[in-house]
Amino acid sequence: MPTTRTTTTTTRTTTSNELAGKAARLREILAGFDSVLVAFSGGVDSAYLALAAAEALGARALAVTAYSPSYPDTHRQLALKIAREHNLAHEVIHTAELDRPEYRANPANRCYFCKDELYGRLSEVARARGFAVIVDGNNADDRGDYRPGRQAAREHGVRSPLDEADLSKDDIRELSRLAGLGSWDEPASACLSSRIPYGSEVTDVALRQIEQAEQVLRDLGFRIFRVRHHDTVARLEVARTEMPRALDPAVNATLVERIKAVGYQYVSLDLQGYRLGSLNEALRLRPVS
Repeated sequence: MPTTRTTTTTTRTTTSNELAGKAARLREILAGFDSVLVAFSGGVDSAYLALAAAEALGARALAVTAYSPSYPDTHRQLALKIAREHNLAHEVIHTAELDRPEYRANPANRCYFCKDELYGRLSEVARARGFAVIVDGNNADDRGDYRPGRQAAREHGVRSPLDEADLSKDDIRELSRLAGLGSWDEPASACLSSRIPYGSEVTDVALRQIEQAEQVLRDLGFRIFRVRHHDTVARLEVARTEMPRALDPAVNATLVERIKAVGYQYVSLDLQGYRLGSLNEALRLRPVS
């Protein structure tokens, strides 16, 4: 949107020297590794990291994308597109977090079990192929959020060069734009399981239902949104700037009809709009297990 791009331009003008310094620091960190395996989801952060690693290390950098039941096909296709357009060395593996009872139970630290599965599989690839270090796209803005997956990263020795270089999300978007990465302005993404309230079982049926419902919003032109899964209720969070469209009678009727068609009985619109990690709000009311 124009407002967002104007803000980005202002930030670029006032922090260009600092941004260049952070980018140089990232290159220095990556060049210091013998070789790296990049956990590459296709999102903004991991895409830029994969490109930077390839530029710093050449054939000694490999981007690996996990095909997981908890990630939508749109993410996978984006990863493939970026790898193809930028000639990244790229491979695909499969993860099976849904086979783990502790993951399906969906405790507050569910993300730990997902990342433990992912980094465990990546570690197997790294050992078999002789890659020295596994790196992920965690950035400086991720430090304050509740992210139990960071424990799994520490346990598996995963490094986060973007964070180490003090690169924020906005920094990474701007560097991605300058590098010609089409993902530079992609909305923030998260796994589909993050749409299911803690304590409610994560099932493949629920994940596919969420994916189909979110595709309805995408097909209707919505850009920033989540479908929160409350059994028979789909609670839609859309950006406040997109709220008027969601309330338009014709669009609203289409949303209700198509989302009900994927299996929901009720469709609600959250008047607070989209906010990152809204299901974490419940954690403030009870201790984290």
